[in-house]
Amino acid sequence: MKQTVDNASQFRDAFRAMGRHDQFSYEGMELLFDYFEELDPDMELDVIAICCDYSEDSTENIIKDYGIEYEENEPGAMEAATAYLEANSTIVGITSTGSIVYASNF
Repeated sequence: MKQTVDNASQFRDAFRAMGRHDQFSYEGMELLFDYFEELDPDMELDVIAICCDYSEDSTENIIKDYGIEYEENEPGAMEAATAYLEANSTIVGITSTGSIVYASNF
């Protein structure tokens, strides 16, 4: 189902209505809404497609899941994860807690 939303609150409500409100953090959804608004303000919302094509995860999980070369006790985990994602994907944004929202369809 596709729909049009006018603000971030309606965007979050659409995720809740589809049972996908835990897919992204509150701040992660805000980053996604702003990202899509910038790309195409008239874009129709497809919650399931967003959940399939985008992810939000911690730096540590991204490093582990994508096999990024990095020593756990060294500083720079965020830089290693973002460099990998920038080279292979699109970073939507980074939340205040340090999780990264990115296109995961690569």
